[in-house]
Amino acid sequence: MIPFLDLKRLNEPYFLDFEAITRAFLTGGRYMMAEKLETFEKEFANFCQTKHCLGVGNGLDALEIIWQSYGFPQGSEVIVPANTFIASILSILNAGLVPVFAEPNLNSYLIDYQEIESKITPKTVAILVVHLYGKCVSMQPIKSIAIQYDLKIVEDAAQAHGATDDFGNMVGSLGNAAAFSFYPTKNLGALADGGAITTNDGVLAERIRKIRNYGSAIKYENEIIGRNSRLDELQAAFLSHKLQFLAQNNARRRAIAARYLSEIKSENIILPPADTSERDTWHLFVVRHADRANLMAKLSEKGIGTMIHYPIPPHRQVALAAFSDLQLPITEKIHREVLSLPLNTYMTEAEVDEVIKAVNDC
Repeated sequence: MIPFLDLKRLNEPYFLDFEAITRAFLTGGRYMMAEKLETFEKEFANFCQTKHCLGVGNGLDALEIIWQSYGFPQGSEVIVPANTFIASILSILNAGLVPVFAEPNLNSYLIDYQEIESKITPKTVAILVVHLYGKCVSMQPIKSIAIQYDLKIVEDAAQAHGATDDFGNMVGSLGNAAAFSFYPTKNLGALADGGAITTNDGVLAERIRKIRNYGSAIKYENEIIGRNSRLDELQAAFLSHKLQFLAQNNARRRAIAARYLSEIKSENIILPPADTSERDTWHLFVVRHADRANLMAKLSEKGIGTMIHYPIPPHRQVALAAFSDLQLPITEKIHREVLSLPLNTYMTEAEVDEVIKAVNDC
């Protein structure tokens, strides 16, 4: 049996180090907003090729705090890919803004830049790009649009730690600000919720620093309306340790993806594009099949675990009923057909062989 993901197995290489880190944390006596967080923020900013990193409670908070920091007028519009996890849209709504859905490219599953310009109105203030599945959005045409219409670019980089653009620039440094999640399943995952914001804008960074801590830079002095969203010292220490191995772990993911791309031969399965495979971080290896339920059942019979990311498009969720009349056929086709295969750094070559054989036998 090859489960889709085994978090215990994923983290086993770090167990002894985590035990030492935990003992130091317990005896150190500083549990929030101290040196471990400061160290991780510097390390992750450097990794992302940005000047600033601010640790926050989770990825959704990261996006919401970015919107709050900009202070856009209520009812302003943000263009967002229709094919994304619902958190991208929730962040916009929770900030009192209006999501404007743009269809993705059917090949890459990422926002189609050719769809963006037609969505711009006088109320548009930003474009939210989502680096879905570990793939970097093609940013150059989007940057040109943003400059032309004076729009902010915010990156939802929750699934793309370490991905780069065509020129080797790191995700997290490609827009005005970026939101990361460190949920345990991510390529860089904590052992609980966690998130961060990266930016090169010093003024924005200072505002974010205050907002995450009740609107305060000095204890008990609250300058602006804030909230409580802070990455704790223990998770920051875990993340600092795992960050040392992120590049090699992403390389292992690329190696497994390369085997899938070259050795899966089923005529009925649509593989992800290979043109950016060496820049992607392969958070997920997503295939498409016209009869997904049948493929999923057959793989389960062969002991291969799979998952659907995601079965229901955001505009068809009950929570977003206000958008249910939208006609987004490409998004709906993607959500109807996608299936994620196991792809994890701990997988052996024999396990990769088994997945490939099972898929080819379906």
